[in-house]
Amino acid sequence: MTRLFNPLIPGFNPDPSVVEAGGAYYLVTSTFEYVPGIPVHRSTDFETWELIGHVGVTAATLGVAAVPTGLGVWAPTIRYRDGLFHVIVTIPFSAKRCVLFTAADPAGPWDEGITIDGIDGIDPDLAWDTDGNAYVTYSGLVLSGDDLGAHNGILQARVDLRAGTVLETPRSLWSGTGLMFPEAPHVFHRDEHWYLMIAEGGTERGHGVSIARGPSIEGPFQGAPGNPVLSARSTSRPIQNTGHADLVTLPDGDDALVLLGMRPLGATRQFSPLGRETFATRVRWVDGWPRPEPVTLDPRPGEDTESFSFAEAGAWTDPGWIRPRGAPAEVAHVSGGRLVINGAVGGMAALRPAFAGRRQRHHTSATSVTIDATNGAGGLALRYDEGLYIAIEARGSTVTATAVVSTLRQEWTATLPPGEITLRIETAPPPEGFGAEATGGDRIRLLAAAGGEQRVLTELDGRHWSAESAGGSFTGRVTGMFAAEGTVSFGTFSYRGSETSGPDRVTPAAAS
Repeated sequence: MTRLFNPLIPGFNPDPSVVEAGGAYYLVTSTFEYVPGIPVHRSTDFETWELIGHVGVTAATLGVAAVPTGLGVWAPTIRYRDGLFHVIVTIPFSAKRCVLFTAADPAGPWDEGITIDGIDGIDPDLAWDTDGNAYVTYSGLVLSGDDLGAHNGILQARVDLRAGTVLETPRSLWSGTGLMFPEAPHVFHRDEHWYLMIAEGGTERGHGVSIARGPSIEGPFQGAPGNPVLSARSTSRPIQNTGHADLVTLPDGDDALVLLGMRPLGATRQFSPLGRETFATRVRWVDGWPRPEPVTLDPRPGEDTESFSFAEAGAWTDPGWIRPRGAPAEVAHVSGGRLVINGAVGGMAALRPAFAGRRQRHHTSATSVTIDATNGAGGLALRYDEGLYIAIEARGSTVTATAVVSTLRQEWTATLPPGEITLRIETAPPPEGFGAEATGGDRIRLLAAAGGEQRVLTELDGRHWSAESAGGSFTGRVTGMFAAEGTVSFGTFSYRGSETSGPDRVTPAAAS
């Protein structure tokens, strides 16, 4: 039987969609302002997944060079038909709007995309009826004009994919049980029924999956008894916010949902440092209705380690590097066996920082870099957005740790011996119980070392750098290298994380 590891794709990977083709599964997720965008994960057994590429590799292709935080690439759907992979997605508040990308190989290259005019909404789904007509079903959130922000429920229109045009006035479909934000529709055919599956209740703690069925792709649709058929609201389940689901058949023949969820920490389970992740759960069929099982926590055992030496081939070409509103290669390159980054004004507060990062994927983690800051200033940063970040910046032999929460800023400084500096960010879940620390977020420690000396700069309450505090960013923690002034170079980058046991932590010592 296929084992459903949960999270299936850990870290900031929301709004999943999945398709099976040619004996393999391909899964895509939202990326908002990050580039490259729309990662494509591949698996042959639904247990081991590999990041094989991205649909959009430049900010221009995705239309995200100047998007505000939380906007950009929203909720892709991936489908396969007639030898071609299709990814349809909304890029709100850009010239792209509803875009269809295609590729013969899901690893890429993908085309530059065609805009489908007449789809005013988000979360588009792509399906074909039994005659081969293409339909886009979407959530009718108005993105422009006098009705900006109004919601028209779930809509659908027949489209010409080659011309990028809508062939009819969009029709209103079943829009759920009356909970807020009906969205994330997916239409599929099973036996004698067409099914319309949606999310409703908002992507926060009230999130859920509801479903309806009807005689054709156009409906009319009737809701299932007991909707929503899946929700973690008002439960003690370790995975909350479950919703935004897509349906797939597993290698063992059972059906499953892939969906987003969050893993809140603390005694009151209020803070989710990793943001929205991808999970999966099995589906039983009862009287022609899908009945998803509650999403259970089953993280992969052991440690997950990544170690990159930029003197080795492949370290910088690994597809896991991302950056806000621009490709990492625009600001960084390998020279002399080191990764060189040229500084950007504003440092980590810039909309397009000189930054190359990777998703934090575990609650217990340690990320470290080695840096030469002789000719500039830069270091290691943990980012939620340009107003919520933590940075350890080296300037010569002086190291300054900075914590930023909106307009609040605090710094801690240490002086180290000359030479290459190691910077390190550690995270660990809060202690158990009901003390002050137990009711907060995870613990974040910032460290620096050089010349045989190591300093703990500070320890922070991670609640301020969690999805709930970040609000509309919709993303998750991304930790990586940056430059704020001049030129800095990095020799290595490493990440170590687990959900069962943590990395060794140094003994706390006062920073000077």
